[in-house]
Amino acid sequence: MSEMSFEQMLEGSLKSIHAGEIVTGKVISVKPDEIALNIGYKSDGIMTRNDYSADNSLDLTTVVNVGDEIECKVKKVNDGEGQVVLSHREALQSKASEELRKAFEEKTVLTGKVVQVVKGGLNVEVDGARVFVPASLVSDTFERDLTKYQGQDIKFIITEFNPQKRRVIGDRKQLMLAEKKEMHDKLFSELKVGDVRTGVVKNLTDFGAFIDLGGADGLLHISEMSWGRIENPKKLFKPGQEVKVLVKEINDERIALTRKFPEENPWKDAETKYAVGSIVQGKVARMTDFGAFIELDKGIDALLHVSQISREHVNKPSDVLEVGQDITAKVVDLDVENHKISLSIKALLPGNDDRKEDPDVADVDIEAVGQAEAAKIDDTDAE
Repeated sequence: MSEMSFEQMLEGSLKSIHAGEIVTGKVISVKPDEIALNIGYKSDGIMTRNDYSADNSLDLTTVVNVGDEIECKVKKVNDGEGQVVLSHREALQSKASEELRKAFEEKTVLTGKVVQVVKGGLNVEVDGARVFVPASLVSDTFERDLTKYQGQDIKFIITEFNPQKRRVIGDRKQLMLAEKKEMHDKLFSELKVGDVRTGVVKNLTDFGAFIDLGGADGLLHISEMSWGRIENPKKLFKPGQEVKVLVKEINDERIALTRKFPEENPWKDAETKYAVGSIVQGKVARMTDFGAFIELDKGIDALLHVSQISREHVNKPSDVLEVGQDITAKVVDLDVENHKISLSIKALLPGNDDRKEDPDVADVDIEAVGQAEAAKIDDTDAE
């Protein structure tokens, strides 16, 4: 047997490599735009800045040190000058592509960074690999402007994987729908009438506000926003605002809410505070042809019938009263259960004989008439 030369023995001790193989090299020198690596082959490997990073202005000496180990993909075994051409970026992409394939098969939830917003959707990067999320699969609601996602980390699943055609499709909408269903089911399994919840104002209308309870929306009708009178929900709330609400009623998927908390009910001590015969002060809140509504306290309006304003004939309240005017009157009727108080100024006028009040004082549901007159609510819209 002939003896092997030193070169033959050395070459025999070195591993063989091929294009496309993933190898680990040790950095033996670093320049601002190039890295030399020992990969255990007869030739050293060379990696350019572009094969290390997508940042063309990166100074490699600031991120790589001699002795560092870097995972690389062999692009060429011989660049024509006997050197092996390596790419760290392609190694990461190959590894990421394999992870994407596995995630596609196992329906794994991935997290990636939105690196580009394009007309048709989002380009998302996951460990160096690109995934395209179409605009229709970005959210469970239509979004015209996707620029808010630029630079954000988003979660999605892979619904199509075809690396040969460079087609890897992500779906975020599916996750959002599944999460909402889980929240919906959890909410309705726990929610009951009388619960106090904190929700977020989602949408405002003339008749009320829709409150996101975390899984479903509830309607806070304008008549349930306060014990006092509300002219317009948009003057009281703003979208995105957190509000504390009480669950008033649950009817299948429909949730009715209120902010009329029992402990804040201004009528709870009305029986003593506004007893028949009491002298009270109030402010003219609004007027109709049949009388004026006097605000005695927040949430408590009393009716001053037109016939009880003066001994003189008054055609309509606005002939002698003004909105915002302070008045003093006597309580002539009180119905706490139905939230009705009737007042009389005439009963306080000198020479009053305390006879029975004028029968023209109507038995009016003050709360219902007041709300209808002030807000002109269409209850059918609310449903």
